[in-house]
Amino acid sequence: MKLPVYLGLLHQSEATLAESYRQVAEGHGEEPDVHFLCLTLARQCDAHQDALAPIIGRYGECTEDDEPERLHHEGLSKTRSGPVGLLRDLQDLYLMANLVDITWTMVKQAAQGLQDAELLDVIARCDGETEVQLHWLKTRMKQAAPQALIAAS
Repeated sequence: MKLPVYLGLLHQSEATLAESYRQVAEGHGEEPDVHFLCLTLARQCDAHQDALAPIIGRYGECTEDDEPERLHHEGLSKTRSGPVGLLRDLQDLYLMANLVDITWTMVKQAAQGLQDAELLDVIARCDGETEVQLHWLKTRMKQAAPQALIAAS
């Protein structure tokens, strides 16, 4: 069974996304909505990791050494400054959140095949929150784009 590979990917991806949200919150403190919402979304990712703990306890989790090559994403190394920097940082978060989202989808497929009600309950809560994160990121990027791409000098 290879489910532990994807559980490990999901666990690590949620941790990376949480840390990246925190980094963007600190790096863009001049944008109060970004600052406070990114901190809230980081806490959601932390809660997703906590929710996965009993599942990982049951099925296991592959370490990075056991994962297929390139099956993880590095977080943000630093935040950028200015309107274009904010847009790029939000875009990076969006890409990471999409990795989390599609990984939840793959794990859901396995959970359905295993008829694992506990895992399906975790997925229903966590994947739904990830979808909301993606919606907010996309909306916030749309809001920031005109300022960053046209008005900023």
